[in-house]
Amino acid sequence: MNKAITEGVVFMPTPFASGLDEWSSQNGRPGDDTYENAANAAFVPADQDFGGCLELQKTASTQKLRYMGETPLLPGCYIRVRARVKAISGNLPNVRIAGYPAQANGTEVGGLTVFGPQVSLNTYGDVTEVSAILGAGNRGGVDMVWGTTPVFAHLGLDLTGSNGGVVRIDDLVIEDITSAFLADMLATVDVRDFGAIGDGTTNDSAAFEAADDAADGREIVVSDGTYRLNSDVTINSRIRFEGTVTMPILPSCP
Repeated sequence: MNKAITEGVVFMPTPFASGLDEWSSQNGRPGDDTYENAANAAFVPADQDFGGCLELQKTASTQKLRYMGETPLLPGCYIRVRARVKAISGNLPNVRIAGYPAQANGTEVGGLTVFGPQVSLNTYGDVTEVSAILGAGNRGGVDMVWGTTPVFAHLGLDLTGSNGGVVRIDDLVIEDITSAFLADMLATVDVRDFGAIGDGTTNDSAAFEAADDAADGREIVVSDGTYRLNSDVTINSRIRFEGTVTMPILPSCP
């Protein structure tokens, strides 16, 4: 866990045993439908693989499961969402981690990838784990690159494919895995962790400024890539270039 960023922050959702009113069949926003007393959902107190779990029948083209709680999204923090699922009967669905990225007022942030890799359930009774990583930075292994605009999320999973199948889902796990990406959070600040894309087209000016504001004496790293700055940017911190920077008028500089 990256204590420099997330000490005291709670990521884990409540277990299904605490009540299905904490789990939505829509986006997880206040007022959205939940699985409490839903005809296609039930809490199973004892399962040979999971202990207590959610039994869910797929009745929609995309059957959503979203935690109603607000999972915080912090600049520089990377989160992994994991779920263990098994098919019980009926048509075999596909499973993927998914989420709703929100601004402070709860409005969805559009234009983002909101689900991870899809996994097919192929055999009844076999436990399959599905996972996805989300965070601000465009780093290898990050499935949902969300930048710095979202401040919280409603996270969970989707069932896709044919309707009618019944699955059981173990309690979801949401965990901070920032240390897998940042070897030394106290020493450096990477512009990618503040929303820089480095594709030579996207305006990364705001990300450079945010990284400088957060550096607080640390070194800023401009990782491999081509970062376009469409406006003047003043950097007050030490900065190390592995990539290049372009501007509308100025030529590329190392």
